[in-house]
Amino acid sequence: MKKLSLGLLSLVAAISLVGCGNSGEEKTTLKVGATAVPHAEILEQAKPLLKEKGIELDVVTFQDYVLPNTTLDEGELDANYFQHIPYLEGFNEEHGTHLVNAGGIHIEPIGIYSKNYKSLDELPEGATIIMSNSVADHGRMLSLLQTEGLITLDSNVDASVATVEDIIENPKNLTFKTDIDPGMLVTVYEQNEGDAVLINTNYALDGGLIPMTDSIAMEGSESPYVNIIAVNSGDENRDDIKTLVEVLRSKEIQDFIVETYAGAVVPVSE
Repeated sequence: MKKLSLGLLSLVAAISLVGCGNSGEEKTTLKVGATAVPHAEILEQAKPLLKEKGIELDVVTFQDYVLPNTTLDEGELDANYFQHIPYLEGFNEEHGTHLVNAGGIHIEPIGIYSKNYKSLDELPEGATIIMSNSVADHGRMLSLLQTEGLITLDSNVDASVATVEDIIENPKNLTFKTDIDPGMLVTVYEQNEGDAVLINTNYALDGGLIPMTDSIAMEGSESPYVNIIAVNSGDENRDDIKTLVEVLRSKEIQDFIVETYAGAVVPVSE
């Protein structure tokens, strides 16, 4: 009987030790939504760095700008990585969500692409300019056109939220088509629709374009449209989210961005 009792005690002790060992090796899993390029690629690069810090990263790829936010809001993601702050704010206002910025990671300068013209100066009278149906990006795109001298926006309107209706000078009488899904912009360009197409860098890269050489004009790297890690309100204070942002801002990841995207994606540190 004593031998049996001792045996049971030994077994319980062994199980307890194994349990302690397993708990010490437990990993935190972060599920992060992202568009394919460059966001998901950058996250994949960060996986081993996060693993060293005890975080397993599960990257969920999306092809649009709506589902990453609705899925996050529904609690099926811990964070997402695809958008800038003006888009986030507009989405919250339109959908009643409470998503917040946990940290900026990089900037993707928007480019202007044309199959028929090598510079904006060559655009003809009445040229058709194609933009996405993402209204949150219209002010940004129109600001680029203003910087390039093609239009003038009403100075009484915040340029970041300007629309086509806010154009007060249009010397070339450009016409604007603004009903294209962002994911279709590269296809529209390849099919030679319109005279010039404004394309977000993530979709340009995903579509096989090289922004620095294929575009006829690009936004400057001083653009305020920083792509961020977005989370539900309150989650920005979680240690694992802070670690995710820290890793994505690390020298290893910033060097990867610079070397891989050759200026089409610009890392930021805050």
